[in-house]
Amino acid sequence: MTEKNETAEKTGQDERRPLQSVRGMKDILPEEAGLWETVEGIARDCFRRYGYRPIRLPIVEHTALFTRSIGEVTDIVEKEMYSFHDQLSGTPLTLRPEGTAGCVRAVVEHGLLASAPILRLYYLGPMFRHENPQKDRYRQFYQMGVEAFGLSGPDIDAEQIVLQARLWARLGVAKHLRLQLNTLGDLNERQKHRADLIAYLERHAEHLDEDARRRLHSNPLRILDTKNPALQEICAQAPRLLAYLNEESRLHFEELQRLLTEAGVRFEINPRLVRGLDYYNRSVFEWVTERLGAQGTVCAGGRYDGLVAQLGGKPAPACGFAIGLERLLSLMRLEAPSKEESVTVYLAHRGAAATSWAFRVAEQLRDAGIATILHCGGGSFKAQLKKADASGAQFAVIIGDDEAATGKVQLKALRDAAFGQQPLPLEGVLATLRECTSPHEQALST
Repeated sequence: MTEKNETAEKTGQDERRPLQSVRGMKDILPEEAGLWETVEGIARDCFRRYGYRPIRLPIVEHTALFTRSIGEVTDIVEKEMYSFHDQLSGTPLTLRPEGTAGCVRAVVEHGLLASAPILRLYYLGPMFRHENPQKDRYRQFYQMGVEAFGLSGPDIDAEQIVLQARLWARLGVAKHLRLQLNTLGDLNERQKHRADLIAYLERHAEHLDEDARRRLHSNPLRILDTKNPALQEICAQAPRLLAYLNEESRLHFEELQRLLTEAGVRFEINPRLVRGLDYYNRSVFEWVTERLGAQGTVCAGGRYDGLVAQLGGKPAPACGFAIGLERLLSLMRLEAPSKEESVTVYLAHRGAAATSWAFRVAEQLRDAGIATILHCGGGSFKAQLKKADASGAQFAVIIGDDEAATGKVQLKALRDAAFGQQPLPLEGVLATLRECTSPHEQALST
């Protein structure tokens, strides 16, 4: 291979072949995008019902935002961030690896807590981490996040978890998910536990892997979350943070458990659950599944009462969570692997009078909320119906000059031979199509 070709191979600029997407950054094609929009719509409706309002945040932030909030000795900051310097100003910038830090930055910058001491927000969009791409784990991935500010009690923690349980039920994935809970206590409790944990791990130093030795004095709590089977038995015998809780932290965690039990939300305590970001305190949780292999965490979050002050605002308690959309959608496909379409009409027409009326009929169908493709380009009815079938539509509405004269149309089911083809007035077409609304569309309006 010549030097020129080697350079082209690395840069993706070989003019002899089409360009491809960046490794780990996936196109979401039309066949998938409809399901994404349905899930996002149901989630937005759930968030709205609990009083959360949308906020849209920049994809690029100052790198310092993440080193100050997430923690410098974390995998995200040390290994995974897409960081660069602005070509004009030289400012260090980063593609956001998660959403909470940016949301808190916006709340502080715009003084949102001054006018509304209790604040509920949600956001949705792409995040970026330089990870090893694999199934449901991409370098550009999508999250829905929810954050609540100004509430210190366990009731808001519980309410957010109940919100999540409602969302799983509406999406049909509740039976695949288990809720794990833990508490990280407050700073002084973690400091006492940290000292004892380091001393314990030092006694097992010869068994620690390279990653654990690197974290031993900088972030020992993260060692407890190791995926190395050889270390898991050692970590299972390590001092547990639960034993170091003061009365206030203990009561907070007990009340959270009581509220969830009363709400009918099942959970298990996982003392090794610590989360990978430094800003968490007290309640932390994950919804996990065994159905997706190694990528088992679908939703995670907890409290971060110190982060608002850490990023320059007046101290305010806060808690939130993020949902990984790729993994959630994979769970949904296990339940319904075949693609579900919302009711869609392909409107075929032929003849001058028919074409004029077809435009008006198409608009009436769309006004009724029915996705409608109006045939363009002329052609015989046979050719148009072939295109209707290829479009993925469930029904064809057929209008010729005879239909235009009588005010009726032919409604033909493209996926149900038993339905056949029926002449109906437009009102009858609308009633029939509403009855055929897909389960996902029904969930959206529930």
